[in-house]
Amino acid sequence: MIRALHHVQLAAPKGSEPLLRDFYVGVLGLREVSKPPKLAERGGAWFRGDGVEIHLGIEDDFRPARKAHPAFLVDDLDAYVAKLPDAVPDDLFPGYRRIYVSDPVGNRIELLQLV
Repeated sequence: MIRALHHVQLAAPKGSEPLLRDFYVGVLGLREVSKPPKLAERGGAWFRGDGVEIHLGIEDDFRPARKAHPAFLVDDLDAYVAKLPDAVPDDLFPGYRRIYVSDPVGNRIELLQLV
């Protein structure tokens, strides 16, 4: 029986960790968590918030996820809209306000709020 989703993994290009930290910590408000030493050798970064974890792994032949994406439920979508001027609003999901953004390496991210 599945109890919960532990994390979502996205890919990123080599050397992008500073950009990822700026976005996932500085913009989205997640905190970086240490990777186990053997996994840290591979590069990338892990981020966590209350009930949310996302792992960014380094991929040599990186291509951003433009359709597949994590969707983060937020309390104040307007605060993120103010930080993310390139956000694309979408009103196609009844009961939610939502936006789509790209992380600094081009992966699609959805932020949504209950209405």
